[in-house]
Amino acid sequence: EATSSEKVTSLGKDWHKFCLKCERCNKTLNPGGHAEHDGKPYCHKPCYAALYGPKGVNIGGAGSYVYDAPVSEDTAPVAMETKPKAEEKKATRGPVKAASFSSFSGQPNICPRCNKTVYFAEKVSSLGKDWHRPCLRCERCSKTLAPGSHAEHDGQPYCHKPCYAVLFGPKVSTLMFQLSNYIYDNKISKYV
Repeated sequence: EATSSEKVTSLGKDWHKFCLKCERCNKTLNPGGHAEHDGKPYCHKPCYAALYGPKGVNIGGAGSYVYDAPVSEDTAPVAMETKPKAEEKKATRGPVKAASFSSFSGQPNICPRCNKTVYFAEKVSSLGKDWHRPCLRCERCSKTLAPGSHAEHDGQPYCHKPCYAVLFGPKVSTLMFQLSNYIYDNKISKYV
Protein backbone atom coordinates (compact mmCIF):
# COMPACT_ATOMS: atom_id res chain seq x y z
CA GLU A 1 0.00 0.00 0.00
CA ALA A 2 1.27 3.47 -0.93
CA THR A 3 2.04 6.06 1.72
CA SER A 4 0.50 9.49 1.25
CA SER A 5 3.76 10.89 -0.18
CA GLU A 6 3.92 8.07 -2.76
CA LYS A 7 0.21 8.13 -3.64
CA VAL A 8 -1.52 9.92 -6.52
CA THR A 9 -5.18 9.72 -7.51
CA SER A 10 -6.32 9.45 -11.09
CA LEU A 11 -9.19 7.79 -12.98
CA GLY A 12 -10.99 7.35 -9.66
CA LYS A 13 -8.22 5.15 -8.21
CA ASP A 14 -5.17 5.55 -6.00
CA TRP A 15 -1.80 4.76 -7.65
CA HIS A 16 1.82 4.62 -6.54
CA LYS A 17 3.39 7.74 -8.05
CA PHE A 18 5.55 5.67 -10.42
CA CYS A 19 2.86 3.10 -11.32
CA LEU A 20 0.62 5.61 -13.13
CA LYS A 21 2.02 4.88 -16.59
CA CYS A 22 0.83 5.05 -20.19
CA GLU A 23 -0.62 1.71 -21.28
CA ARG A 24 1.18 1.96 -24.61
CA CYS A 25 4.66 3.39 -23.99
CA ASN A 26 5.05 2.96 -20.20
CA LYS A 27 5.91 6.64 -19.64
CA THR A 28 5.16 7.82 -16.08
CA LEU A 29 2.16 10.18 -16.14
CA ASN A 30 0.98 13.05 -13.96
CA PRO A 31 -2.50 12.72 -12.42
CA GLY A 32 -5.02 14.57 -14.57
CA GLY A 33 -2.42 15.25 -17.27
CA HIS A 34 -3.23 12.29 -19.45
CA ALA A 35 -5.93 10.76 -21.60
CA GLU A 36 -8.10 7.77 -20.65
CA HIS A 37 -9.66 4.95 -22.65
CA ASP A 38 -11.62 2.09 -21.04
CA GLY A 39 -10.31 3.14 -17.62
CA LYS A 40 -6.65 2.93 -18.66
CA PRO A 41 -4.23 5.90 -18.80
CA TYR A 42 -2.46 7.03 -21.99
CA CYS A 43 -0.18 9.91 -22.98
CA HIS A 44 -2.27 12.54 -24.81
CA LYS A 45 0.32 12.61 -27.57
CA PRO A 46 1.41 10.45 -29.21
CA CYS A 47 -0.12 7.31 -27.71
CA TYR A 48 -3.80 8.20 -27.27
CA ALA A 49 -3.85 10.12 -30.54
CA ALA A 50 -2.22 7.27 -32.46
CA LEU A 51 -4.54 4.63 -31.03
CA TYR A 52 -7.87 6.45 -30.81
CA GLY A 53 -7.56 9.76 -32.67
CA PRO A 54 -8.70 10.36 -36.26
CA LYS A 55 -6.45 8.87 -38.90
CA GLY A 56 -4.55 10.95 -41.42
CA VAL A 57 -1.54 13.20 -41.54
CA ASN A 58 -1.66 16.40 -39.49
CA ILE A 59 -5.18 16.03 -38.12
CA GLY A 60 -4.34 14.42 -34.82
CA GLY A 61 -3.69 10.88 -36.00
CA ALA A 62 -0.44 8.96 -35.79
CA GLY A 63 1.04 10.81 -38.78
CA SER A 64 1.06 14.08 -36.84
CA TYR A 65 3.54 13.01 -34.21
CA VAL A 66 7.14 11.92 -34.07
CA TYR A 67 7.01 8.71 -32.11
CA ASP A 68 9.38 5.97 -31.14
CA ALA A 69 7.30 2.83 -30.83
CA PRO A 70 7.70 0.98 -27.53
CA VAL A 71 9.98 -2.02 -27.72
CA SER A 72 8.79 -5.22 -26.11
CA GLU A 73 10.71 -8.45 -25.73
CA ASP A 74 8.41 -10.20 -28.22
CA THR A 75 8.86 -7.86 -31.18
CA ALA A 76 11.66 -6.17 -33.04
CA PRO A 77 11.87 -2.36 -33.00
CA VAL A 78 9.60 -0.64 -35.52
CA ALA A 79 10.67 2.53 -37.31
CA MET A 80 7.95 5.01 -38.18
CA GLU A 81 8.62 7.37 -41.10
CA THR A 82 7.27 10.81 -40.24
CA LYS A 83 9.68 13.10 -42.12
CA PRO A 84 8.20 15.06 -45.04
CA LYS A 85 9.55 14.32 -48.50
CA ALA A 86 11.89 16.93 -49.98
CA GLU A 87 9.41 17.99 -52.68
CA GLU A 88 6.55 18.45 -50.20
CA LYS A 89 6.08 21.86 -48.63
CA LYS A 90 4.52 22.00 -45.19
CA ALA A 91 2.31 24.89 -44.21
CA THR A 92 3.54 26.69 -41.12
CA ARG A 93 0.99 26.69 -38.32
CA GLY A 94 0.92 28.22 -34.89
CA PRO A 95 0.75 26.08 -31.76
CA VAL A 96 -2.47 24.20 -31.12
CA LYS A 97 -3.94 24.01 -27.62
CA ALA A 98 -4.94 20.34 -27.72
CA ALA A 99 -6.53 20.47 -24.28
CA SER A 100 -9.31 22.70 -25.60
CA PHE A 101 -10.44 20.28 -28.28
CA SER A 102 -13.22 17.75 -28.00
CA SER A 103 -11.29 14.48 -27.99
CA PHE A 104 -9.40 14.82 -31.25
CA SER A 105 -12.15 16.07 -33.53
CA GLY A 106 -10.48 19.43 -34.08
CA GLN A 107 -13.52 21.31 -32.78
CA PRO A 108 -13.24 23.23 -29.50
CA ASN A 109 -15.61 22.38 -26.66
CA ILE A 110 -17.88 25.38 -26.18
CA CYS A 111 -19.80 25.79 -22.91
CA PRO A 112 -23.53 26.02 -23.70
CA ARG A 113 -24.06 28.58 -20.91
CA CYS A 114 -21.31 31.16 -21.56
CA ASN A 115 -20.27 30.18 -25.13
CA LYS A 116 -16.57 30.16 -24.18
CA THR A 117 -14.02 27.38 -24.71
CA VAL A 118 -14.05 24.64 -22.05
CA TYR A 119 -10.58 23.25 -21.34
CA PHE A 120 -10.05 19.69 -20.14
CA ALA A 121 -9.05 20.62 -16.58
CA GLU A 122 -12.17 22.73 -15.97
CA LYS A 123 -14.89 20.71 -17.68
CA VAL A 124 -17.85 18.78 -16.33
CA SER A 125 -19.97 16.74 -18.73
CA SER A 126 -23.74 16.64 -18.60
CA LEU A 127 -26.61 16.47 -21.09
CA GLY A 128 -24.11 15.34 -23.74
CA LYS A 129 -22.15 18.61 -23.51
CA ASP A 130 -19.09 19.93 -21.71
CA TRP A 131 -19.68 22.80 -19.26
CA HIS A 132 -17.54 24.99 -17.03
CA ARG A 133 -18.25 23.82 -13.47
CA PRO A 134 -19.91 27.11 -12.41
CA CYS A 135 -21.94 27.23 -15.65
CA LEU A 136 -23.77 23.95 -14.97
CA ARG A 137 -26.59 25.51 -12.98
CA CYS A 138 -30.38 25.44 -12.86
CA GLU A 139 -31.98 27.48 -15.62
CA ARG A 140 -34.61 28.80 -13.16
CA CYS A 141 -32.88 29.41 -9.81
CA SER A 142 -29.18 29.38 -10.86
CA LYS A 143 -28.21 26.79 -8.23
CA THR A 144 -24.99 24.97 -9.22
CA LEU A 145 -25.79 21.38 -10.21
CA ALA A 146 -23.83 18.13 -10.09
CA PRO A 147 -23.42 16.33 -13.43
CA GLY A 148 -26.08 13.66 -13.90
CA SER A 149 -28.10 14.58 -10.80
CA HIS A 150 -30.53 17.06 -12.25
CA ALA A 151 -33.52 17.22 -14.55
CA GLU A 152 -33.50 18.43 -18.16
CA HIS A 153 -36.03 20.19 -20.36
CA ASP A 154 -35.27 21.30 -23.94
CA GLY A 155 -31.55 20.72 -23.33
CA GLN A 156 -31.40 22.97 -20.26
CA PRO A 157 -30.57 21.74 -16.73
CA TYR A 158 -33.00 22.21 -13.82
CA CYS A 159 -33.10 21.24 -10.12
CA HIS A 160 -35.37 18.21 -9.71
CA LYS A 161 -37.18 19.97 -6.86
CA PRO A 162 -38.55 22.52 -6.80
CA CYS A 163 -37.75 24.07 -10.19
CA TYR A 164 -38.43 21.24 -12.64
CA ALA A 165 -41.49 20.11 -10.67
CA VAL A 166 -42.94 23.64 -10.54
CA LEU A 167 -42.31 24.39 -14.21
CA PHE A 168 -42.96 21.04 -15.87
CA GLY A 169 -44.65 18.80 -13.28
CA PRO A 170 -48.37 18.00 -13.22
CA LYS A 171 -50.46 21.18 -13.18
CA VAL A 172 -53.63 19.74 -11.65
CA SER A 173 -54.16 20.70 -8.03
CA THR A 174 -57.06 19.84 -5.76
CA LEU A 175 -58.39 23.40 -6.02
CA MET A 176 -58.27 23.32 -9.84
CA PHE A 177 -60.00 19.94 -9.85
CA GLN A 178 -62.78 21.22 -7.58
CA LEU A 179 -63.18 24.38 -9.66
CA SER A 180 -63.46 22.45 -12.91
CA ASN A 181 -66.06 20.11 -11.36
CA TYR A 182 -68.10 23.13 -10.16
CA ILE A 183 -68.04 24.72 -13.64
CA TYR A 184 -68.91 21.42 -15.32
CA ASP A 185 -71.77 20.69 -12.90
CA ASN A 186 -73.25 24.19 -13.33
CA LYS A 187 -73.11 24.01 -17.13
CA ILE A 188 -74.75 20.57 -17.14
CA SER A 189 -77.56 21.66 -14.77
CA LYS A 190 -78.44 24.56 -17.09
CA TYR A 191 -79.15 22.14 -19.93
CA VAL A 192 -81.05 19.51 -17.96
